[in-house]
Amino acid sequence: MQPVSVSLPNSSISSIGPVAAAQPFRSRLRVVLVVSSDSSLRERLSHSLTGLRWQVLEAPGGAEAWMASQSATQLEAMLIDPWLPDLDVAEFLRDFHRDHPHVDIMMTDGVATQESPRSGYHQELLYALRRCQDGNTVAWNVAPALDERPDPARLPPLISASQETRISQKPAAPTIKDSSWPHAQTHAQPHAQTVTGHAAGREISPSSGAGNTAIAEDGPAIAANPANTAIHLAGGQRREVQPAERIPELVGSSAIMLEVSRRIRLVASRVTPVLIEGPTGSGKELVAEALHRLSTRSRKPFVAINCAAIPEALLEAELFGHTRGAFTGAVQGRTGRIEAADGGTLFLDEIGEMPLALQSKLLRFFESGELQRIGDNETVKVDVRIVAATHQPLAEDAQKGHFRADLYYRLAVFLIRTPALAEHMEDLPGLVTHFLDRMGRKSPIKRIDTSAMARLAGHPWPGNVRELEHVLERAAILCGDEPVITSAEIDFGLSLMN
Repeated sequence: MQPVSVSLPNSSISSIGPVAAAQPFRSRLRVVLVVSSDSSLRERLSHSLTGLRWQVLEAPGGAEAWMASQSATQLEAMLIDPWLPDLDVAEFLRDFHRDHPHVDIMMTDGVATQESPRSGYHQELLYALRRCQDGNTVAWNVAPALDERPDPARLPPLISASQETRISQKPAAPTIKDSSWPHAQTHAQPHAQTVTGHAAGREISPSSGAGNTAIAEDGPAIAANPANTAIHLAGGQRREVQPAERIPELVGSSAIMLEVSRRIRLVASRVTPVLIEGPTGSGKELVAEALHRLSTRSRKPFVAINCAAIPEALLEAELFGHTRGAFTGAVQGRTGRIEAADGGTLFLDEIGEMPLALQSKLLRFFESGELQRIGDNETVKVDVRIVAATHQPLAEDAQKGHFRADLYYRLAVFLIRTPALAEHMEDLPGLVTHFLDRMGRKSPIKRIDTSAMARLAGHPWPGNVRELEHVLERAAILCGDEPVITSAEIDFGLSLMN
């Protein structure tokens, strides 16, 4: 190829070979670091921020966040949890701000640090938080109601044709004003599917298909579509929520199970007492463990006590502890379960079985945060988060005088209801797979055929998920070395009941 000479007015460019194509203008890359021990929150924030043209770096802890910040060359913002599992957040932020004084730092609860500057795209960070959090959060109340369609003038020029088409065709989200919340504002919300009808004193209507409607224990009816959910509040108000991602401890993606996960995430970081209500075998202790794991107390003890399994004469000493010689047989002092849970979570299972006399002493501890060991004159200050569970209707028991009403109101600040298995049978295949895989860790893994699954689907499951686990374990034993469980091995133990 011959040398090429190109002449332009007032300038000349000479080159050997083909003329290189002009490079398109590139906008400055915006990088945000998301620091959270909650992988689900990191994933949702990453999805929202990527849609707003941010490059997202993720870190599950403070050490990883520090390494990522050192390698990032154009870090503009950081979203960080108020608590991290490996570092003190206040100390970490002090050192981070010293090395990165120009980075916009914001907590995942929507609160910006005073020392850090505000990025030109600060509102986009609030918007992403609003998309990932429930409505009753700081981030939701302060975030602007951005239109779902980004302003083309603010977008970087590097955008594909397919992305441009999706943005231009995406409809603006409707706005709903909910006056029932303390700081009611008008927010952009996803399109929702309204449900009406009647159940449990609230209006719902069944959708097509099984298990498409769920009812929260102390809340309104919710639609089963996890992406578009409308709930009705008292006074005819309506608000839309997006159920949280499923918590790993809870198997099932039905609407009612996603509502349980959503409530766990809402209250886990608080010190609010939680009352878990649900039938026996529905996973109440799993919910309590998830509340502790997702809380800021996760590195402190989780102490569980079954109030129905300990004799009434020993339950007080088990809860509050005793000194040496406090009663016959007390040859040495012992720390009670409440004091053992100091700094962590105390799980009171089957709280409805607690004697009335002991309930009054527990109520005093609730009010003062102090306990007195049996046989001791001194009081001990204890900081615990109380989570209680029961299979009984405590509200009715309190009305009948079988349970202290004042203690009920202290426990039931936040209610979570675990559903019976019959209420979310669409999760049955996933539960079966989960239990068979877990049994396969200690013995050859088993599979189940369609006839056996049909028998499982036709059973009413009075023992709920716990019964299902035992039925599958029994079937795995009965099938011996065969790799597949058939209907012949499905034994519900009815012969033992007759």
